[in-house]
Amino acid sequence: MKAWLSRVAGSTATVPIPDEESGCTIWVKLEYLLPSGSTKDRVAAFVLGHAIERGDVTEDTIVVEASSGSTSIALAMASALLGVRFVAVMPEGVSAERVWIIRRYGGEVVLTPKEKGILGAIEKTKAMAAEDPNVFLPRQFENPLNALAHQRITGPELITQVGRSIHGFVAGVGTGGTLMGVARALDEMGHRARIGRVRPTTGVCFQGMPEVCGGIPGVVDGMSAILDEDRIDREIEVPDCEAVHAARELIARGFPVGPSSGLNFAAARRLAAELGPGHDVATVLCDRMERYFSTDLFQDLK
Repeated sequence: MKAWLSRVAGSTATVPIPDEESGCTIWVKLEYLLPSGSTKDRVAAFVLGHAIERGDVTEDTIVVEASSGSTSIALAMASALLGVRFVAVMPEGVSAERVWIIRRYGGEVVLTPKEKGILGAIEKTKAMAAEDPNVFLPRQFENPLNALAHQRITGPELITQVGRSIHGFVAGVGTGGTLMGVARALDEMGHRARIGRVRPTTGVCFQGMPEVCGGIPGVVDGMSAILDEDRIDREIEVPDCEAVHAARELIARGFPVGPSSGLNFAAARRLAAELGPGHDVATVLCDRMERYFSTDLFQDLK
């Protein structure tokens, strides 16, 4: 079973984009090229691989995860490869495309009340695990293997591909795994990079609970147990509209990405402007555009 997973999260290209305004180079890692279309393939393969080694995932296992989209899609694909059941628990209101993709992989989708947000979805997964001993919970928001996957794989791969000093790395935070993992890899490999956490400037909270920030799916506030605030040098705020515009710009350049990639790219530009000419700033382009056809990313074409 694990041998199949080793083929899931292969390497992705990292390409330079000159930023004329700052005089810097922005390096973007094309994580949308992974098989299910997002960087979450790395986490799905890493977490499930370790679970198989421990005996926590067998042919009788039901993998259950709370996710607004990309993690569930990655786990649905990995579960299909393994031949085990997968159930995605998602708040109502996620784009139909994400639900369809999960179901096409053979996964099941349970929708929880929108007003309870991702916390409601997490509580539902815990209840399912309590009722059925065959349920395995990857627990993406608290599992240290999430960050470790990026520390051991994504980060070193990015650093090797850039091939010179990286002065800054930025990423939006959902689980915090990408930001923390790459930050640790940069430290371990001797790069004194400024680490920027990216936040959309508009957010939606239901009854004070953390939820998807504004119009940027996958970016949440206050959910991560993985995030280490001491490793963050800079909080970078980007308006939702700027993030969507940046995503559209990237698509027009030939990078078929979603809104969170636009958020990261816009933030990389802001950090580059602060650092000044001659610096190298890196980020990840997280996932593909196809799961966002019904969202604001494509509203201008309708």
